[in-house]
Amino acid sequence: MFEMKMKNQKMYAKQTGFTLIEVMVVIVILGVLAALIVPNVMGRGEKAKVDTTSITLKGVAGALDQYKLDNGRYPSMQDGGLDALVNQPASAKNWLPGGYVKGGYPKDSWENDLQYVMPGREGRSFDLYSFGADGKEGGEGNDADIYYQP
Repeated sequence: MFEMKMKNQKMYAKQTGFTLIEVMVVIVILGVLAALIVPNVMGRGEKAKVDTTSITLKGVAGALDQYKLDNGRYPSMQDGGLDALVNQPASAKNWLPGGYVKGGYPKDSWENDLQYVMPGREGRSFDLYSFGADGKEGGEGNDADIYYQP
């Protein structure tokens, strides 16, 4: 009886655990899945920053429109440009108490100041844009300038 019990324990011991081949197959499967999924996920962070900056530009453009409704014109460069949305310039007689933009001077997703030019090009009242990820004028891809499109 003791001999039979030992034989069953030896057989049971042989059948537990994974073989090297089984482990390698699982590693290969995980590698293939990672190769397919990771490239699709990696670029999403920068695209999200571009999209968030576009939304921020729309919000600031809305604040500029509200400023114009209250004061009869958009803030000039002499008024401080976008700073007029945060700090009341002397020329703004009907300035909204607390300002037009909450949280201070508006920034893009890369923590760079938004750019404001008044009057804008091509007959626009103003140009509002971000320099993109590199914080410099021009660029391509994520470094490209992002303009508010009315």
